[in-house]
Amino acid sequence: MFSIERPEDWWEVEALYDLCFAPGREALSSYRLRDGVAPVRDLCLVARDDTAAVGGAIRYWPVRVGKAGVLLLGPVAVHPTRQGEGLGALLIQESLERAADLGHARIMLVGDAPYYRRFGFRRLDGVVMPPPTNPERVLGLALRKNAWAGVKGQVQRASDLAQ
Repeated sequence: MFSIERPEDWWEVEALYDLCFAPGREALSSYRLRDGVAPVRDLCLVARDDTAAVGGAIRYWPVRVGKAGVLLLGPVAVHPTRQGEGLGALLIQESLERAADLGHARIMLVGDAPYYRRFGFRRLDGVVMPPPTNPERVLGLALRKNAWAGVKGQVQRASDLAQ
């Protein structure tokens, strides 16, 4: 049902994101964390139906909080004709399982707590997204026990860090 997003899927996935999100989505602060940084390929998934049309997609990006490596989930989108079928939840669950299997420790996102709570995401205190992000929407999930313990500070682009 899901495949890893290939370079040739890029335009179709971008068109899905354009369809599902408000104009100007790329002006959001989370996009500044993605600029010039390659996504985590093994976690970027595409769901196609039996006609090969893209029904949904999810992407992940490497970021840093302090000295800790973190995965930034997003965007995730489902085509309007497929919404209400649980496809978004399946994309999230599949990608979380893959992230855990690949040894990742922690994931964060900016989103609605009531929706993401069912996957185990909780508000992150002390983790600061670039403005103008509402701190109530900064959520995290530990894939390993205590993975968020002591992880605090400004979220940074992976490429902004000294190598």
